[in-house]
Order: sequence, then C-alpha cells, then structure tokens
Amino acid sequence: MRVLLTGAAGFIGSHIAEELTTRGHEVVSVDNLLPQAHSSVPEWTNFVRGDVQDFDLMTRLLDGVDAVCHQAAVVGHGLDPSDAPLYVRNNDHGTAVVLAAMHSAGVRKLVLASSMVVYGEGRYVCSVHGDVRPEPRVSIDLKAGRYEPSCPICGDSVDWALIEEDAPLDPRSTYAATKVAQEHLASTWARQADGNVWALRYHNVYGPRMARDTPYAGVAALFRSALERGEAPTVLEDGMQLRDFVHVTDVAVANVLALESSVSGFVPVNVCSGSPHTVGELAQALASAYGGPSPQIVGGARSGDVRHIVASPVAAQRLLGFQARVGFAEGVRAFASDPLRA
Repeated sequence: MRVLLTGAAGFIGSHIAEELTTRGHEVVSVDNLLPQAHSSVPEWTNFVRGDVQDFDLMTRLLDGVDAVCHQAAVVGHGLDPSDAPLYVRNNDHGTAVVLAAMHSAGVRKLVLASSMVVYGEGRYVCSVHGDVRPEPRVSIDLKAGRYEPSCPICGDSVDWALIEEDAPLDPRSTYAATKVAQEHLASTWARQADGNVWALRYHNVYGPRMARDTPYAGVAALFRSALERGEAPTVLEDGMQLRDFVHVTDVAVANVLALESSVSGFVPVNVCSGSPHTVGELAQALASAYGGPSPQIVGGARSGDVRHIVASPVAAQRLLGFQARVGFAEGVRAFASDPLRA
C-alpha cells in the first residue's frame, strides 16, 4: 500500500512511518516543521518539507496513493485563547485542504488523528440519575480544592465510568474544538465523496520523541523535562485525575491496523491501553525510574482541564484487532531514558 503520511516528522507520525515501512508499505511523508513542535530538523525520518494547507503540493503527493494517514496538527493545551488562529489554521483549514485534495485525486480512505479531548469530561454515573454529564468545573471550586464533578441534577457525587465512542462531544479547549471540527469535516467528506474514515481518538500518548517542556507538550513530557532539570515534577489538583496512558508504539500499530482494515463511512475508535492510572501515579513512577525528586502536588488547575477521562478499548479490539502491548510500568521505565525532541 502507498500511504501519504502528514506530520511524518512529529512524535507520533515518525513512529507510524517506521511501522508502515516495517510492514512493507510505501510511505510518502510530509511535514512543515512547525516551531511549536520542532526547534531543529529531526534525523529519524525522510520527508518532504511542506504545508498541508498547500493544495497543489497535496495533490502532487497524492499521485498513486491508496490512503492518507493525517497526523499533522498543532497539539497540546497551548498558551491562551490567542492561540486559536494557529490551531484553526493548521488543524481545521489544513484538514479541509487535505480532504479537498483527496477528492481531486480520487483517494477515498483516510485515517485521522483525533483525540480524547473531543469528549470533554469523561463518563460519569450518579447513583440516583444514572449516566450524567457534569457541568464544566468552575474556578471557585478548583481554588478551594473541590476537584470532583458532581451530578448536574441533584448535586451528589458521581463515579467515573469507561467512555465509549457514542458519547456526546463536548470540547473544553481550543485544541479540543479543532479536533471536533476535524472529525466533522472528515465525516462530511465521507458522505459527500463516498469516502471512508477511521477517526482514532488517542488518549494520553507518551514515549520516545515527545516534545520537551513547551505549552504544546503532553504531561508526561512536562514531568520528564522537570526531572532532567533536577526539579520535582509539578502535579496539579491533587494528582488523582484519571487518564489512560498509551505508548506511542502502540498508537503507531493502531494506525497501521486502521490503514490495513476496511471501513465504511466515518468510524471513531478510542486508542488507549485499557488500564487507567492517575496523573500522580505517572509522576511518581517516572520520578522513581529517573532517580529524581518526588513529585510535588500543588493544587490548582488549568482552564479547560477535565477531571477523569478513561476510555473503553472494546471497539478498537473488535473493529481493528488492536490491543495495547506496552504496559504502564514497562513503558514509564523506558520513558525515563527515552530521547525527547528538542
């Protein structure tokens, strides 16, 4: 199979390129090396330097291509709402151009990098009212150390549950809003162009080649960067926020399985380990593996952060035959010495 891979020089994209090559596929790689993700030209992959917003370039690169694996995006929490044009331009306009070029070139299969952030808060269950959708947390509660969401009907405490792909989409950050828009664009394209889309909703991806300590980096990279500086990892809230940490090599496998699998229309799938851990657990495990200072729990929270988001891995297992292979303890031990991206 000949695959056009966007964002091929990035954290996840570079691992997908390697997995595709290992499995005997031909990869056409493109990346524009956004400074938010790259301070230098990476050595780990060959690629065309170009922007997915360039329709003529995309059309040329799509010649003879069987499928597109679209990873190019600005990721992470960002600085503040002033980042919105950067996110929308690269994530949404870029996706629109890729889809238009695919239509022009007659390419009908897309694997889209989506994210758990499309859900907002995860799934919660009230003992009285069943499945509920908590309201966004407010700053007065967060400042007072009240981090857990409550039932929007009765105000009682709620329990987290595994979130499945049919959950409502409720983005709570600029980045999240652009990932929802990418999904909607891809879904609309699939209907209009008789296309086929796997939307892979990544959960907390970590591993070698993560970006270092920037506003666009993931929490694992922030902790690791602090340890490299000889500092204690700083954990917001009380450290009990639940996430699903999935290794980048597993994410790469999920992408290749999707490229190799047939799909009809638009199908979203959680890509996760199926084994949730708290953010505090991650910080402590990484500090222990690195041999650095223990994490500091500092309270507070970033605007747009959610409390618990834990995915069901069932659909990925059933539809793609995907099951994560790298366990939390093994992956975090390796990540303590994995190379990071400058």
